[in-house]
Amino acid sequence: MLPCTGRIDEALLLKAFENGADGVMVVGCLEGDCHYVNGNIRARARVERVYAILEKIDIGPDRIRMYNLSAGEGSKFAAYANEFVEQILELGPSPINVARTTTAQATSQEEAA
Repeated sequence: MLPCTGRIDEALLLKAFENGADGVMVVGCLEGDCHYVNGNIRARARVERVYAILEKIDIGPDRIRMYNLSAGEGSKFAAYANEFVEQILELGPSPINVARTTTAQATSQEEAA
């Protein structure tokens, strides 16, 4: 958890995928209502750059999403979270996880032989 989404950087978002995340959801305060002035706008730009990277490396840009909500929008947050989880389940495991599983299975089979 970060005090402001403006503190998030591309490397941290990409590291989540490297560590096995099938999707990443970034939730910041409403645009124009950031306690840190424009942190959420910086975050959106970073998320968009990661979106482009994921598209380029065939992981899929639909695996990352940013939402802007106020602290009082709990039901909206729940709806967004459920929608995103549903989308990720539909997409299936990240290609990184698929490759890891395939490699691990091949290694296990070689060791067993």
